[in-house]
Amino acid sequence: MDVTASLALPLIDEHRTVVAADAGAVWRGLGEVLDRSYAGAGAVRFARLVGCADPAASGARPLAEGSTVSGFRVTAADPGRELVLVGRHRFSTYALTFLLDGAGPGRTVLRAVSRARFPGPAGALYRSLVVGTGGHALAVRHLLASVRRRSE
Repeated sequence: MDVTASLALPLIDEHRTVVAADAGAVWRGLGEVLDRSYAGAGAVRFARLVGCADPAASGARPLAEGSTVSGFRVTAADPGRELVLVGRHRFSTYALTFLLDGAGPGRTVLRAVSRARFPGPAGALYRSLVVGTGGHALAVRHLLASVRRRSE
């Protein structure tokens, strides 16, 4: 799925945090946190269990177009500005876009925009388990907080 197709997916949510660091430091922190968060055996097992197209990390580091982390493929990487991750498995097709915007000297706003489609009854059940319980929002907020701590 390319960047344009990922934008056609329905919006799930958007979360943001202000980081007391420049965009370069936030970009490095984002890559490190994504690699650490999605590299563990548990993440890989889950990705394989649900049938992710990209169950394990591969490709260039720092993350670049074509790189993968468990469950996601990088479809766009504009260092210090935008990182687009897309994925699919049996229950969903999804995109997670990270946007970095200046917020004054030495400050960056990091946004995470989630989009997904959950086809069929199994997809609807999966959506209710992941999104409906608040688990997805909690996980994204935790990820952003980890990037903030790592970058500052």
